[in-house]
Amino acid sequence: MSHDVLLSAQDLSVRFGGVLAVNKVSFDVRRGEVFTLIGPNGAGKTTVFNLISRIYQPTTGQITWHGEAAPLKLTDQPPHAIAALGIARTFQNIELFEHATVLHNLLIGRHTHRATGFLSELFFTAATRRAEMAAREKAEQVIDLLDLQHHRDSLVAGLPYGVRKVVELARALCTEPKLLLLDEPSSGLNVEETADMAFWIQDIQHELGISVLMVEHDMTLVSKVSDRVLAMNQGEVLATGSSREVQSDPKVVEAYLGTVEDVSSLRRAA
Repeated sequence: MSHDVLLSAQDLSVRFGGVLAVNKVSFDVRRGEVFTLIGPNGAGKTTVFNLISRIYQPTTGQITWHGEAAPLKLTDQPPHAIAALGIARTFQNIELFEHATVLHNLLIGRHTHRATGFLSELFFTAATRRAEMAAREKAEQVIDLLDLQHHRDSLVAGLPYGVRKVVELARALCTEPKLLLLDEPSSGLNVEETADMAFWIQDIQHELGISVLMVEHDMTLVSKVSDRVLAMNQGEVLATGSSREVQSDPKVVEAYLGTVEDVSSLRRAA
């Protein structure tokens, strides 16, 4: 196993009743790269995310995490332990505390780094004060990175959809992940907001050194930010390679791109 590999999935399969949602899917996510899963609706992409997040248990296969000193079998870990290992996730359907401010949502993302106990927090000891200051400092750094200063004290419920997508990204970054799972980050965004999202993803990769595993339908975004792409259809792997290589694969063209017009549009985006 290469030292560059951060997460490795081997022969993942999951069955829901009589439906084989994922069938013998294998891939590696390398340190510092953006690795993207593409495919039509129902291809199994989000199911793979849910396997990594421990929402689902694979029927067969395993996921190995190389973020620790020794490799760790992720499929043996409980769901609540995943964030503490260094894996953070955003959702296609935004999952934020709408009646809390942007800052408070980001501070919730610092929960996995809490080192103080109940009594320390009850009496607001010096250790607790230092911990709260450190959490606030990290949240402010993320706010600056994603240009959320204007929205710091705003309630999430009153924010435009595109800003809320960035806030969810910010909360995930506050956990200081080694691997960031982005589930359709451009979903619901307009062209300008999608361009901004591409900019943030590139900053996260290059400035913070965070690896990104992304599910995405917008091929312009995929082409712009992805180091490697894996195409899926009906739960199986069709092709893996660069964005251009995968887009040119005949099996991908047939299963994912469909019409000649779609292919021409995709090549212009690349």
